[in-house]
Amino acid sequence: MSKTIRLTPEDVKHFVDVASKCDFDIDICYNRYVVDAKSFLGVYGLDFTKPLSVSYDGYNDKFEELLRQYAIAC
Repeated sequence: MSKTIRLTPEDVKHFVDVASKCDFDIDICYNRYVVDAKSFLGVYGLDFTKPLSVSYDGYNDKFEELLRQYAIAC
């Protein structure tokens, strides 16, 4: 699955905490950069002025709720 979200630097810790509790891989993509969504430094190094694409292949209720919270319309 893939969802488009927007984060702020203040959101990163909470996002990574929730993503880290998932038992499947989660990547965040921006342009040609792909980072592990469970890596605080990786996510924090992204450009927060642009929409970010989250790719994952699994399901977790709390993670889905988090994505809805940060979702943007494309």
